[in-house]
Amino acid sequence: MSTEEKLKRLRDTIKALESVVVAFSGGVDSSLVAKVSYDVLGNKTLAVTARSETYPEYEYEEAKKIAKEIGIPHMTLDTSELGIEGFAQNPPNRCYFCKSELFGKLKEVAREKGYKHVADGANLDDVGEYRPGLDAAKELGVRSPLKESGLRKPDIRELSKYLKLSNWDKPPYACMSSRFPYGNSITEEKLAIVAAAENYLRSIGLRQFRVRHHDTIARIEVMPGDIPELLQNDKRRALIRKFKEIGYKYVTIDMEGYRSGSMNEVLTQQK
Repeated sequence: MSTEEKLKRLRDTIKALESVVVAFSGGVDSSLVAKVSYDVLGNKTLAVTARSETYPEYEYEEAKKIAKEIGIPHMTLDTSELGIEGFAQNPPNRCYFCKSELFGKLKEVAREKGYKHVADGANLDDVGEYRPGLDAAKELGVRSPLKESGLRKPDIRELSKYLKLSNWDKPPYACMSSRFPYGNSITEEKLAIVAAAENYLRSIGLRQFRVRHHDTIARIEVMPGDIPELLQNDKRRALIRKFKEIGYKYVTIDMEGYRSGSMNEVLTQQK
């Protein structure tokens, strides 16, 4: 299927919604939904970003920038995942609680402002992964135009580049709660430690990484090609010094490298 055909399918899917509130994080997926929704439906579209403890400030600033770039009306909701019953205890279905709360609030916004639907950025690749948030979306009737149009991640980047979205090649991002092993409680203090560690990795030029928080141990995931760079003496010493200043006792590099959802590997092993 050509790029134009993929885009037409997505435009037709969104056109049928008539009016929509887009759950907008500023990532590649939700940005494409917001862009095409605004192109097709104009001011019958509203992008809404939820601001919380698990959503870093730099991501929020990026979301505002992309919304302005698209031209779409943009609204911010202040939320608190840590205040949601069951979330802070960090069970394997943690994302279900978060998305239920978020989509419930977006449905309220849609009702109050007269929009017919709420849409997210889920795509066809998400279906094969462990994503409890998809259950929440289904229960609340949230639409997923990318998934419904049969689009996978490479298609989304292809269309985003075609439409000249500036973040078309942005690395995938997951909320900060994904940095903690299931069953380990999530607190504002721990979130701040992880955020500081990841900000440092970003400051030294890395693009794709995660800092997994194992109490006093930082398990750093970077792309395999970036591992030798971190092991260079000066960078290694500086990284260790910075992470210990932040609050870690031990600093490790995961030799398997970055992979999405690595905390889910324990669930697979338990099966």
